[in-house]
Amino acid sequence: MTGVVEAGLWGLVAGSALLIGAAVGYGVKVPQWVVASVMAFGAGVLLSAVSFELLGEAYDEAGLAPAAVGALGGALAYTVGNVVLARRGARHRKRSGHGRSQPSESEQQGSGTALALGALLDGVPESAVIGVGLLQGGAVSAVTVVAVFLSNIPEGLSSAAGMRAAGRSSRYVFTVWGTITVVSAVSAVLGYALLGGTSTALVAGVTAVAAGAILTMIADTMIPEAFENAHLAIGLIVVCGFLLSFALSHA
Repeated sequence: MTGVVEAGLWGLVAGSALLIGAAVGYGVKVPQWVVASVMAFGAGVLLSAVSFELLGEAYDEAGLAPAAVGALGGALAYTVGNVVLARRGARHRKRSGHGRSQPSESEQQGSGTALALGALLDGVPESAVIGVGLLQGGAVSAVTVVAVFLSNIPEGLSSAAGMRAAGRSSRYVFTVWGTITVVSAVSAVLGYALLGGTSTALVAGVTAVAAGAILTMIADTMIPEAFENAHLAIGLIVVCGFLLSFALSHA
């Protein structure tokens, strides 16, 4: 199996969790404490993966300065994109608890497009690092794939439930998440193909950029959703997700 094909397949596997989560979130009324718990677990898994798999790798390959600059650049880029989309109706794209958490098209023109672009903004960095990881180690990082897969399920679940509450049709919801699943595979392929043959320092820098974007996404969207209907075990669940990912990365 060539590296490009392998990157695409693993990106598709990780991205398919968005579609699985969306199907559950749109078709089943999931209690808010369950959504919050799953989101918290996914946030913990991603936090560990960013720390030990992405930033750790970038630091080992290029040193502190490139890793830090790349992470800050990714955080800034994500923040700018998030601010622009938030003003167009995608601020609470992962919220599922209230019908008003996501505006309908009649309430805010263009909000449907903003929601779709917001979901894309969240998913692309996660998938791209899968392809980049193949370049770094010659084999896909199981920890990264598991982390992205586990975090994508609650993302799709919560967002699809919010879209349904805002009156989005099933055709709209599944078109959005089906498209993003495909884009996830393409992002992984591009992460591998575009950086193949480039310097180790550049690969490390791109990894750090993705890590910064993912970390910002966790803080801006996943953690607020997890604590929207918080119960006392939320912090414990985050730690459990973190420890699972940590154990996988050190197995």
